[in-house]
Amino acid sequence: MATATTSYIGIPLRGRVSGFRRFTVAEYHRLIDIGMLTEDDDLELLDGHLVKKMSKGPAHDGTLKKVEKRLLLVLPSGWDTRNQSVLALSASEPEPDLLIARDDPAGYTTHHPTAADAGVVIEVSNTTLDTDREDKGPVYARDGVVTYWIVNVTNRVIEVYTDPDPAATPPAYRTRTDYAPGSSVPLVLDGQTVAVIPVADLLP
Repeated sequence: MATATTSYIGIPLRGRVSGFRRFTVAEYHRLIDIGMLTEDDDLELLDGHLVKKMSKGPAHDGTLKKVEKRLLLVLPSGWDTRNQSVLALSASEPEPDLLIARDDPAGYTTHHPTAADAGVVIEVSNTTLDTDREDKGPVYARDGVVTYWIVNVTNRVIEVYTDPDPAATPPAYRTRTDYAPGSSVPLVLDGQTVAVIPVADLLP
């Protein structure tokens, strides 16, 4: 059964990186342009901090593929999925496990999608639940990403965060609704429910 609560999620990177220098998005791009950072460094920019991406096990990767295949069956025209690709935000460039993004005429070959292009951001959480809730949630809320899903593999639930409050301290989602096996999660794009997906179809 789905349960709805009003809740703020986390403080980004609280207590984990005190004393470390924060980078702007422009500085981050400059480090990439001059070759100081490469794809082999396996980093993403979260709230100005260079954060090492977590390694991924079979449960994570298998669930991610299952979620993507299921979503592709119901996505309407004008939307597509992006797998572990950059989402360009004001102070961050996370690489969410899955992003449902508006189609771009150039196929995002000249720029990364932004919050305005994001229908739903999805993180598959097996060993990264605290990070996905407390660090990434506020990052997405700050730029007004309208819907954020955490596919919580450990607790077998889909956590759906909506109604971002960028002005909160820290930025947060006002509403969290949990969908457990036996219920179905609505896929909402541009304020319209385009599909209702059984939770069992999204979990391993």
